[in-house]
Amino acid sequence: MSREQALAYLEQHAERFLAELESFLRIPSISTLPEHKADMERTANWVAENLRAIGAENVQVFPTAGHPVVYGELRAVQPNAPTVLVYGHYDVQPAEPLEAWHSPPFEPTVRGERLYARGATDMKGQVIASLKAAEAAMHGGLPINLKFLIEGEEEVGSPNLAPFIAGHKDLLACDFCLNPDAGMIAPDLPTITYALRGLAYFELRVYGPKQDLHSGIYGGVVHNPAQALAELIAGMHDEQGRVTLPGFYDKVRPLDDEERAELARLPMDEAFYLAQTGAPALWGEAGYTPVERVGARPTLEVNGLYSGFIGEGAKTVLPAYAMAKISCRLVPDQDPDEVAAQMRAYLEQHAPPTIRWELEVMHGGPASITDRKSPWVQALAQAMEQVWGVRPAYKREGGSIPVVAQIQEILGKDSVLTGFGLPDGNLHAPNENLHLPTWRKGIMALVHFFYNLAD
Repeated sequence: MSREQALAYLEQHAERFLAELESFLRIPSISTLPEHKADMERTANWVAENLRAIGAENVQVFPTAGHPVVYGELRAVQPNAPTVLVYGHYDVQPAEPLEAWHSPPFEPTVRGERLYARGATDMKGQVIASLKAAEAAMHGGLPINLKFLIEGEEEVGSPNLAPFIAGHKDLLACDFCLNPDAGMIAPDLPTITYALRGLAYFELRVYGPKQDLHSGIYGGVVHNPAQALAELIAGMHDEQGRVTLPGFYDKVRPLDDEERAELARLPMDEAFYLAQTGAPALWGEAGYTPVERVGARPTLEVNGLYSGFIGEGAKTVLPAYAMAKISCRLVPDQDPDEVAAQMRAYLEQHAPPTIRWELEVMHGGPASITDRKSPWVQALAQAMEQVWGVRPAYKREGGSIPVVAQIQEILGKDSVLTGFGLPDGNLHAPNENLHLPTWRKGIMALVHFFYNLAD
């Protein structure tokens, strides 16, 4: 096996790899829009053909209740090699507002060092990086077994992925999963994401009178549902920024000094978050840095509010109804069902008798965490240092990637998360872009990673 041959192959075929990425990006694989169903089928078949072209065996396009799942496998040249399941998704977000794009979203355009197109970073660029690293390693003698699981519904919540994984556990058996659907903090700082927060999402509805009332005739006599809702929400945090749901922190793991020191390496201080958000000042749980709050601590946020008259002009109404969308981001060991019970307990304790309320649990999922000292993580860290010349940063991600928890729960395997998109890559926004020098380094790092796993 020759790592050097694989790396030389990358350099020789760099322009073709970019051309293939551009071809991939031209297909508008927008999973949420029914009118793009044929494009979704076309994209799945494109991925399958690319797998076959690099020498994959047992390539299949599996139908689901939604969009297809693509599978293929590559065998190591040596027996008893580790098996890596590579996850990806070929679907993308809608491109609107189209007028905000500087070039058409499905006509890939290189300007300077960046490639602009919908899906360039999230995550067609990462899928191609994985496929081309595997192709190069095949030409150097593939040192590990690779299985590819590429779905088409990540951008709509992956509703059919968990049943697929559960129904194909033998096919997907592996030592661990490589998931390149994360990203890097900066072009000169490779990043490994080792933890993701979970989610519990609610709709809280508060009711008062049987219909909207005249606020002059009934104001001061009937408890306004909008006010009652605001009072309930305000009570969900204390003066220290802590969530007040009973038992909310009972299972939260404390951060030890070593992990806090590692997180402190991230260039994401108060000034970073102020610049990113444009907020006049930061807010949050006392005793923790901003980067700890967004990755290692649980939160409760109001995502939307509705009540009464919200049109232009004035209407003196006392509304019959008020609603809030509320989400809790969870950390490892917190259970979404238990958090839902905690929310109900809070409402039972604090809701006044002047209103009635309903709580709908809309969806949720557990958090996940991977041991930073595992051989898989360490092999990737070594690969990144081999390419970038610096030790990678370890990051807890504030958001959720449901497949990571699903693979942990159904297959019993951890995921190693990375990716080569940058914070200014405009994910889900107009002018999404991929920084090509970073992307090419990422492909090199994946080649090193595959060989490091076999050393």
